[in-house]
Amino acid sequence: MSVRPYKDIIRRKTRQIRLKNVFVGGNSPITVQTMTNTLTSDVLCTSKQIDEITESGADLVRVSCPDESSTNALKEIVKNSAIPVIADIHFHYKRAIESAKAGAACLRINPGNIGDRNKVKDVVKAAKDYDCAMRIGVNAGSLEKKLLEKYGEPSPDAMFESALNHIKILQDNDFHEFKISVKASDIFMAVKAYKLLSKNIDYPLHVGITEAGGIRSGTVKSSLGIGSLLWSGIGDTIRVSLSTHPAEEVKVGYEILKALGLRRRGVTVVSCPSCARQQFDVIETVRQVEERLQHITTPITVSIIGCVVNGPGEAKETDIGITGGGKGTHQIYISGVTDHIIKNSNIVDHIVFQVEKKISEIL
Repeated sequence: MSVRPYKDIIRRKTRQIRLKNVFVGGNSPITVQTMTNTLTSDVLCTSKQIDEITESGADLVRVSCPDESSTNALKEIVKNSAIPVIADIHFHYKRAIESAKAGAACLRINPGNIGDRNKVKDVVKAAKDYDCAMRIGVNAGSLEKKLLEKYGEPSPDAMFESALNHIKILQDNDFHEFKISVKASDIFMAVKAYKLLSKNIDYPLHVGITEAGGIRSGTVKSSLGIGSLLWSGIGDTIRVSLSTHPAEEVKVGYEILKALGLRRRGVTVVSCPSCARQQFDVIETVRQVEERLQHITTPITVSIIGCVVNGPGEAKETDIGITGGGKGTHQIYISGVTDHIIKNSNIVDHIVFQVEKKISEIL
């Protein structure tokens, strides 16, 4: 069954840039990315984590390059990675040049923070020479001193002005292969800053709520912030920032996109919270089904409803459905149509079998 974007979502038109073999902006799919939390200088450990991130579905991955040992390791990391690698640079222009030479697909950098014009020119030249894009990464927690003095505190207007200042530096150097982010941990500040930016520029936007928190609170904050922007048509690539394994960020990112019908990957489970009417253990069934089907990348929808109140209606909208019935007898739906009844069967095994069978037919 297809999942369509909500009818009012009209995606903002942006320029398209290229990060090696992945396109961002324009009519390209909204990409999902994350960042490693290993020491970049440890090639083996970082490459292993990137493999896990790739398996979770990430389109792009970012690594921090704070020192020369990190950029020395980057060439091997890029070589090992199945997805484009972005180098995170803050102040030192030489790290940016070294990262471009090492094969980074993109440099996360604020050009105004790396020194005089000649240093900026050197970074731009390296980016052009080595086919490297850039991301201007404005953050409410690290705004320029002059802007903090002007506005008194971090604010959407201050972040917007910071972004425009950095944009002008790249434009003055005839460089346009870049995307922009204006992140804050405050949802309202971030959303307003992104909306200001989207009205005034056509460069692709990297959307996220920074330092969102742990997996529960951070997922809620990110879903509200990123989700509201995507619903408004704003956002070309997203990163969910959580204090957990980076692969979990990717999974949450996809769930946000799936909920809005903007992109699909893997199994989408529609399930009831369960109540006294349930005819089987819904919560445990859902847990086991999600665990056993987490390897699947083909988009497919599954409804698991404990009773006949909402079960048939939900099943009509999913690829595979089960509705609990009395005396251990449950109705199975295939492609929204009643198909067969199971009785005294292992429900989890049966659902998994039906999903895998359906996928084999699709492929």
